Amino acid sequence: MSVVAVPEPRRRSALSRLGRRPLALIGLVLILVTVLAAILAPWLAPFGRDEQLFEGLTLEGAPMPPGAPFLLGTDLLGRDLLTRILHGARTSLVIGVAANGLALLIGTLVGVTAGYFRGWVGSILMRFTDLMMAFPALLLAICLAAIFTPSLWIVALVIALVNWVQVARVLYTETTSLAERDFIAAERAIGAGHGRILMLHILPHLLPTIIVWGTLGISTTVLLEATLSFLGIGVQPPVPSWGNIIFENQTYFQSAPWLVIFPGVAILLLALAFNLLGDALRDVLDPTQRGRS
Repeated sequence: MSVVAVPEPRRRSALSRLGRRPLALIGLVLILVTVLAAILAPWLAPFGRDEQLFEGLTLEGAPMPPGAPFLLGTDLLGRDLLTRILHGARTSLVIGVAANGLALLIGTLVGVTAGYFRGWVGSILMRFTDLMMAFPALLLAICLAAIFTPSLWIVALVIALVNWVQVARVLYTETTSLAERDFIAAERAIGAGHGRILMLHILPHLLPTIIVWGTLGISTTVLLEATLSFLGIGVQPPVPSWGNIIFENQTYFQSAPWLVIFPGVAILLLALAFNLLGDALRDVLDPTQRGRS
């Protein structure tokens, strides 16, 4: 009996599948708005970044509440809060992208190397990864930040050194599984080198996982940067970040709650946006999720 092969329907592009997810679109819009606000901050901000305005304080020396001409109010030094938040978006995004990119690079190198070569190389790399995972991330970040002089790039480096371990563990598991597939054995049989196998066969299969972890990791990085800045060991004033805006004005959280609420909402929305987009990308790019509602 002959069997007629039914052609598989053409797969929809990842972009079209992503466009059918309203939560992902909401997250993408929030991210784009934040990026544009950060890029255009010098032109959108109504005042100078560190400009202390005489009319920015009440007669008693307290911050001004939201209203004209200060749409989000002023801080304890009479600086416009909207201006500080717009410029703080730059700091949070730069650290988020730089730190998460470095963490992805380190995690990919460690995880793929350990999963592909295995043996004593893999054992050493993964035992070191386990050792790093044994330390609480926040405590380790505080220790590293206390050792180095805090600055924007040092904070990004500290966060990267804390966040790479999860990526390495996930990619190690996937690489170990891929390295045992028949097509990898066939490549070895025809004499393909390690570089060819890794670049043409292993990494392309890991790319969806790397993209998803890269997106989700930015939200974690933004939150960790805000935490370090709030504790006073992150980005140092006068460079604004959403975390150190809260840190500088925390003593006014009862009399001037807008100084804590507005930067806190900005942190929450950006972290939520990257989480929504990352979850959608995981569902779209993961082949085991296709066809599920």
